[in-house]
This record gives sequence, structure tokens and C-alpha cells, in this order.
Amino acid sequence: MNQTAQVPSTVIVVGSLNVDLVVGLDRMPNQGETVLGDTLERNAGGKGLNQAIAAARLGAEVRLLGAVGDDDSGAWLRGLVRADHVDDDGVVTVPGPSGTALIEVDARGLNRIIVVPGANGHVSAEVVSSHIRAMSGVGVVMTNGEVPLAVSRAALAAGRAIGALTVLNPAPVLDYREHLVDVDILVPNEHEAAALSGLPTETDAEARAAAEYFCAQGIPNVVITRGARGAIWASAAGVVDVDTFEVTAIDSVAAGDAFCGGLAAALAQSAKFSDALRWASGAGALAVTVKGAGSSLPTRAAVQALINQQS
Repeated sequence: MNQTAQVPSTVIVVGSLNVDLVVGLDRMPNQGETVLGDTLERNAGGKGLNQAIAAARLGAEVRLLGAVGDDDSGAWLRGLVRADHVDDDGVVTVPGPSGTALIEVDARGLNRIIVVPGANGHVSAEVVSSHIRAMSGVGVVMTNGEVPLAVSRAALAAGRAIGALTVLNPAPVLDYREHLVDVDILVPNEHEAAALSGLPTETDAEARAAAEYFCAQGIPNVVITRGARGAIWASAAGVVDVDTFEVTAIDSVAAGDAFCGGLAAALAQSAKFSDALRWASGAGALAVTVKGAGSSLPTRAAVQALINQQS
């Protein structure tokens, strides 16, 4: 990370907090097919929680805005967030169940995820907007699609209003067209990029063309993550291939969130964009080497060690 960084600024993450029920199995079932699972685990997750903890473990000051239910899961999720020194003053408790994600992970480390929003569906756009606008020293506002569209839209507009860098991780795929005017950095994976652009992203050339498509919509920086094939970064300066790190993949469930958290943390600490992408790639790579979501998010020391080893 840039050694001439200024005083760190706060990262605000607006997103979901979920209980992840993770099933390990040899292969994914086909439609209508029943297969036997090997393991069943309960982990903390949700893109908001994951991205907030990822950024905090990489040295950023982080505040999480979202909602949990008034159930035991809500209290458990709050405790885990606080344990990683994430400020949860902006996480409200609402009646009903907390969000839940059902996750299948096969023997290759690939996953399929179904999210039941629960409390995440009751986050208030007005509360989020007023919270962000009232804060000072905010460097990055990051959001995703696991809260209502009006909430992520309000978060980006409020972030732009206070002069913060705004980051949208457009997952799951929804209609984000009204969001784009306030997005500084768009971070989809290759599947999300294809669905949102209507363009193929399988080859290197196709992924570059999709990144350029989003830039043409007025987004200053577009980063398409591609798993083991690295990432594509497009901006007004051109299109750059971002190399990944050589690791042994076990579980890819939180890799994208680790990447986003790493990018936000580095940018909040005044890193150059190219350096921030290196940190994001390192965080994403290490996340696939550990099972689970929150448990797989690496520390600053671990990412630094990986960068030193493979530079």
C-alpha cells in the first residue's frame, strides 16, 4: 500500500448482514435432482458485513449501515461485527428474522447462493442518507444489491454529496441504471458484468469490451473481477489487466467481498488506484483459501505477506 498515505478516512459500508447456512457437497444438483451433502455450517455473512469486516481487517476505520432482526441471530451478528472493530451504530434492529443465505459449495470450491433478505429488506433509505450526510472524514461509501434499491441509490447519492468515493458492487443483478450517475467505481464479477451490459465476458477481449461499455455510461472506474483469471480495470486512461495471485482455492464464497473490502480500505488510506487493486486482489485470493465467509477474510499482515512473496 502507498507508504505516503495521508491520515486514514472512514469507509462506510451500506449492505446486508446475514446468517449463512453453508452446505458442502461433492457436486451441485441438476434441476429436480437430490444429492447428499457432506457438511452443514452456520457462519456470519451478507455482503455488507463481509465487506465491512474485510476493510476493517485491512486497517480501515469502518462504519456499517444496515439492519438485523430482533432474533438471536441479530444479536450474534452484532457481536461479530463489533469483535472486528466495525462501528455498528448505524445498524438498526427491526422486528422479525435477520437475513439468511443458503449456500452450496462443491468440491471445486464453486458456490451457489440464495439470499432471503429478512431484516435487510427494512433498511431505510432516508435514515441511511441522513446518517452519511451527517458524517465527516468519510473517504469511501460502498454499497451493493442486498439491500433495497432505494437504499443503495440513496447511499451513493449521499456519498457523492459529501465528496466521498462511491463504490457499487452490483450483486445480485438488479436494475441499477438510476444508480450509475453517482458511481465512481463499479465492481461486478464477470457474470454480473455480462448480465448488466448484455455483452459476453468469457474471453479477455470480451471482458475488456464490457468494461469499456460501462465506462461509456459515465462511470470513471470499472473493475470486472474474474476469479483465477484476475480482473479488468477500465478508466479514461485505458484498459488494464490486473493479475491475481497463485493460491489453492477451497471456497470462493466471500472472495468478491474480500476484493471490494480491500479496494475500499486501500483507497481510504490514500493508495493509488493501481496499488489499491493489488491489495484487493491479494485479499480476494486469500479469501478462497479458507472455508466460510467471515472466517476467510484476511488480515492486513496476511495480504502484505502474500504481496511480498509473489511480487
